[in-house]
Amino acid sequence: MSITLTESAANHVLKFMEGRGKGLGIRLGVRTSGCSGMAYVLEFADESEADDVIFEDHGVKVLVDPKSMLYLDGTELDYTREGLNEGFKFNNPNVKDACGCGESFNV
Repeated sequence: MSITLTESAANHVLKFMEGRGKGLGIRLGVRTSGCSGMAYVLEFADESEADDVIFEDHGVKVLVDPKSMLYLDGTELDYTREGLNEGFKFNNPNVKDACGCGESFNV
């Protein structure tokens, strides 16, 4: 089981954590949403929960709850810039289908 970050994603997270002045890492999860069933949740984590699965890559801790881990195992989090758009991109090998707008997915 693993979650990884590209160097670009890690640098972006570290820059924002430095600006916040606090934080343990980032919390990655999934929630029911959208037309395809699930959507990613990404937020700063200031503390861990007892059952969190914790990974560290490029100096960033990634915390994942066990239920979300079933859907996220093997995911690589990237930060990309394409033209005027920039943001996190989830390279998830478990995704079988995604909605046309890219906001939700199913496995």
